[in-house]
Amino acid sequence: MSMIIRKDQEEETTLEGQDLIGRGLAGRESSWKSYGSAVLFSLIVGFSFIGVKICVSVATPLVTLAYRFNFAFLAALAAVLIGLVKLDLRGKPKKRLFITAGFYLAFMVLQAVGLMFSTSIESGIIFAIIPIIAKIIASIFLKESTNWKQNVFVCLSVSAVIVMFVLGASDITVNAAGLVILTLSSVCMACSNVMMRYVRGQYKPFEISFCITGGGCFLFNLAAILFEIKSGTLGNYLEPLTNLHFVLAAAYLGIPSTLISALLMSYALAHLEAVKATIFGNLSTAVSIVAGVIILKEPLEAYHILCTLLIIVGVVGLSLPSMERRANR
Repeated sequence: MSMIIRKDQEEETTLEGQDLIGRGLAGRESSWKSYGSAVLFSLIVGFSFIGVKICVSVATPLVTLAYRFNFAFLAALAAVLIGLVKLDLRGKPKKRLFITAGFYLAFMVLQAVGLMFSTSIESGIIFAIIPIIAKIIASIFLKESTNWKQNVFVCLSVSAVIVMFVLGASDITVNAAGLVILTLSSVCMACSNVMMRYVRGQYKPFEISFCITGGGCFLFNLAAILFEIKSGTLGNYLEPLTNLHFVLAAAYLGIPSTLISALLMSYALAHLEAVKATIFGNLSTAVSIVAGVIILKEPLEAYHILCTLLIIVGVVGLSLPSMERRANR
């Protein structure tokens, strides 16, 4: 009898060990998927500025936004219609979903308006602080906290982005209206990220992305058409479709850079704290510098290299403790 008990105990111990190993591997896999999604998000967004440059040389920023969301929503709708993904919104608190999408779209609108009054340098500096804003909001509403080491890495990454923009500017002029609007835009982006994390238990990343792209498609097309009608230039709304470069660039901005990037960020925020997912937005700045040098043959300065390295150090330094904890679970 004692031999049987010992044997059972040994089997239980073995099963417990296997279960711990399984959970550890699952945690490690989840961690790599989360950070992999965030890195892919940075790469896609980092290259999007090339698409923006092509589009705004052909159409107005408002029309560009309209077609960007046209491609995004059509791709999302096609995925649903062919059965690639399913939407299940029944019985769910849709108000939270609309608020999440609303903050994201408010970010896009305020960003476009803010850039009318400010330079891209001011925009880059203001948007660099989004991780800090997200950290503050998440600490209040989600009770998420970071230690002093992680705060140092966040500040390092944010500071590197700001320094890069300042050193690259020939002249920095501050417009009060633009500054306020861009700041509000950054707050909306931070709120959207926090809300994505808040509703992660109720909505799948695709459901969030579908709502964002659908809302953006309706909002920006309505605004663009009304503006063109008021200006008496409605033909300008359809004219960009005759330019192949515009169509390809808008398709990139819509499908990978809007739909897929929203999916990736939603997924990352479902598994990572708000500040740890949001910090990858700063990494996209480093990617855009590299892309500009390689593709557009833009000049590469020493401060570009140094600041890019500091951004990467900040992102990795913030991420590593979390990855280690997840792998050891």
